Amino acid sequence: MNELFRKISYSVSRITGTGYAFVAATLLIVGWLISGPLFNYSDTWQLVINTTTTIVTFLMVFLIQNTQNRDTKAVHLKLDELVRSVRGARNILIEVENLSDEELEMMHEEFEKLHAKAESELARRKK
Repeated sequence: MNELFRKISYSVSRITGTGYAFVAATLLIVGWLISGPLFNYSDTWQLVINTTTTIVTFLMVFLIQNTQNRDTKAVHLKLDELVRSVRGARNILIEVENLSDEELEMMHEEFEKLHAKAESELARRKK
């Protein structure tokens, strides 16, 4: 089931992320607008577009989240590989996304201090 969803999610995200998909959606809306007088702008006419867009939006949320999760995981794995392979890099940074909020904040403060130190060193060199 997961593999089927992954394949569908990947395919749909590739298709819907194109200019052609945007043009098709725009044409669908224009067609719906043009058909308004034909249906006397009835409640049913409005319900069709409301229901259609709600269903599409609902389904796209899951597809987009799946694609985003996969992309994020791939980026993390690539970064973990870089950390692992760089001599002197702290391996504690591998899987850093799984640390607690407090641990992440401590690391953030540490990097802020390193940044401030580098800035002051750069300013000193410019003088």
